[in-house]
Amino acid sequence: MALRLDPTINYIVSGLERSGTSMLMQILDKGEIPTSFDDARPPDEANPKGYYELAGGKIINQLIDGIFPFERFQGSFIKITCYGLKFLPVGRYKILYSERNIEEILSSMEKMADIADTDRDETRTVFIKLNTMIKKTISERTDCDVLFVNYNKILSNPKEEIQRIIDFIDVPGVNRVAMVNAIDTKLYRQRHQPKT
Repeated sequence: MALRLDPTINYIVSGLERSGTSMLMQILDKGEIPTSFDDARPPDEANPKGYYELAGGKIINQLIDGIFPFERFQGSFIKITCYGLKFLPVGRYKILYSERNIEEILSSMEKMADIADTDRDETRTVFIKLNTMIKKTISERTDCDVLFVNYNKILSNPKEEIQRIIDFIDVPGVNRVAMVNAIDTKLYRQRHQPKT
């Protein structure tokens, strides 16, 4: 039986593309924490366990136009990529914001698109700038309560990191064991080896 979150709050999982947002949604779902998603974007090689998105993730235009129905999803986690957070209307939000080694993000994007990014340095600069801007924006908003989590740390130290998530959500009865067991390290396929 799913747990109940505060029905006056919109709960969001966010981060850059390929930063671990689908994994976070899966962790929450397996912990019986309310999540909302559909099957508009089926699982594939990039995300074999699913994307956990609404409308295939194509909600940015609704957010820009101010017509996304946030009231329908109060009390349940939804996934919105970080660019969409620029357009959050005034409300009450709890945001789990996922970060990941930028080189792994870029490599994962290249693998997913099956192309080599010939302007990787420029792409890196753009993504770092976007990530920094969005983090600053949501941290300064008084209607946003934010927990920054790290994909790499979740994989290397799952129990501690998931406990941080549970403490942030602050709802009793969470299935911590199921949340930890939802992590599949075999899907960690774009490991970045630091230069020595």
